[in-house]
Amino acid sequence: MILETKRLLIKPLTYEQLAKYTACDNSLEEELNVKPSLRTISTELREALEESILLNVADQSKNYLYYTLWTAIAKDENRMVGDLCIIGEPNAEGEIEIGYGTYEEFQGMGYMTEIVAGIISWANTQPLVKSIIASTEKTNEASFRVLEKNNFIKINETDVTINWMLKLTSESKA
Repeated sequence: MILETKRLLIKPLTYEQLAKYTACDNSLEEELNVKPSLRTISTELREALEESILLNVADQSKNYLYYTLWTAIAKDENRMVGDLCIIGEPNAEGEIEIGYGTYEEFQGMGYMTEIVAGIISWANTQPLVKSIIASTEKTNEASFRVLEKNNFIKINETDVTINWMLKLTSESKA
C-alpha cells in the first residue's frame, strides 16, 4: 500500500523494513530503491521503535498501519524526506494520534504539511477514525504550523505543549 500526494509517495513500513530503518545503514533505502538520505534517529524515536513500534507491528492481532512508521519519499529526488507514525488504533472515541518529523535537510519545504494531509485523506477512508490528535512543543513553531495548515485546532495546552485535534467530518467519509 502506498499513498500518493502531489510530490510524495507515503509508504507504511513492514516489520522487516522497520528493522532496516532502525539500522540506519541504507539497507532500507536499497530495498525501497531510493537514494540514501542523511537521516538520523532521535533518542525518542529510537526508544519508541524499541519499546513499542516494533513490538506492535510484529503482533499479528493488530493492524500494523496504526503502529508503524509511514515514510515519505519525494518523487522528484527519489529520497526519503520524513516520517509519520500513528500511535495506535482508534480509541473508543475514534481518535488516533500522530507524531512526525522531517529529516533536517528537507525541513522548511512543506513536505510534512503534505505528509499529514496524505494521512488525513487515508484516515477519512477508515470507518473507525473520527478525529486525529497531535501534540507539539510550544517552542516548535514549524510543527504547529503543519497542523494549522491542515486545519487542526488547539484543544488545550500545558506549560510546554500544545494539544491539537482535527475532527473528520461524516461528509468526508462518504
